[in-house]
Amino acid sequence: MNVNMPGLATTFSLTLLAVAAPVAANAQAGASATGGLPFEVKPLATFNSPWAMAFLPNGNLLVSQKEGSMILFDPASGSRRTVAGTPAVSSKGQGALMDIVPAPDFATSKRLYFSYSEAGSGDSSRVALATAVLDQAGGTLRETKTIFRGQDASTGGHYSGRIGFSPDGRYLFFTSGDRQLFDPAQDPKSTLGKVLRLNLDGTPAAGNPLAAKGFDPAVWSYGHRNLLGIAFDKQGRLWEMEMGPRHGDEINLIKPGLNYGWPKASNGSHYDGRDIPDHAPGDGFEAPKVSWNPAISPGGLAYYDADLFPKWKNSLFITGLSGKSLDRIALDGENATKKDHWDMGERIRAVRTGPDGALWLLEDGPRGRLLMLTPKT
Repeated sequence: MNVNMPGLATTFSLTLLAVAAPVAANAQAGASATGGLPFEVKPLATFNSPWAMAFLPNGNLLVSQKEGSMILFDPASGSRRTVAGTPAVSSKGQGALMDIVPAPDFATSKRLYFSYSEAGSGDSSRVALATAVLDQAGGTLRETKTIFRGQDASTGGHYSGRIGFSPDGRYLFFTSGDRQLFDPAQDPKSTLGKVLRLNLDGTPAAGNPLAAKGFDPAVWSYGHRNLLGIAFDKQGRLWEMEMGPRHGDEINLIKPGLNYGWPKASNGSHYDGRDIPDHAPGDGFEAPKVSWNPAISPGGLAYYDADLFPKWKNSLFITGLSGKSLDRIALDGENATKKDHWDMGERIRAVRTGPDGALWLLEDGPRGRLLMLTPKT
């Protein structure tokens, strides 16, 4: 979930641009050769299989790593430290320390929300959502508490675990993947394959649209597969990015109570070649606004409405894992249109809008780089 913090001091941008070159010299070489890309690409650091990132009000970054560590990184100086107090993470397969999002009142509360894969019985695991306070020095998580757990443990992947706050800061939206179990995405009693709307303490929010129909009271929408990004636009619409099966990756406009079809409908196919009915008018399912075939295997999503790239305001940015790409989707009300597809040369795990309007990317893998994208001069 992208969080813009327009109140940060503009001096952060100037300082960072001044030190980017020497810091980049210590990073893995390659991405600085931008070729025909419409932006400059500056590598700033490398991380061990990074998964997500979040900017703090002072301009520092928190970066989650697959094996369960959280890194506090200062982009201006290049310094880093490992944050103590993270919970145990089951990182096998698709498991990871996943999303990190500061609370709406982080400036005063220092509270973070983060998701991770938690070990269950035997070889099983489940998605978990936790909150903690980052101490003043930024080196330790305190008052760590897991506030939501997926009700079904599985040995599969598709944890999802993306976090977003409603524009008014009152509610937390959380994505819960289908754990490669297919049918729970349509099961009213399961939280798998769903977008959930929670109170800030992790309990189901009152007034969720399907509770009166016998659904788990946390469910906001259902029929999802592997939901790897959510973001609100400037009008308060909730957009979701989802990794499809064999092709059929999609962007959805999430509306309360709707069924998005999985596994009964998809613009992709099963990995064994079996067909899945495409979305079609009148099928009872909400069709995606954008889909990809062939797949790009999307890893991250950010909403962009900053001034640094003025022509790209009111856009979604999507990262590609198998696609090794960055895509821009232009929004116009409830419509979404593919606009740009850039080959980044590496698997891209995450994207965020920085406090100065730059786009920040995390590459996937054991030496995944942190990249800052700025306009060409």
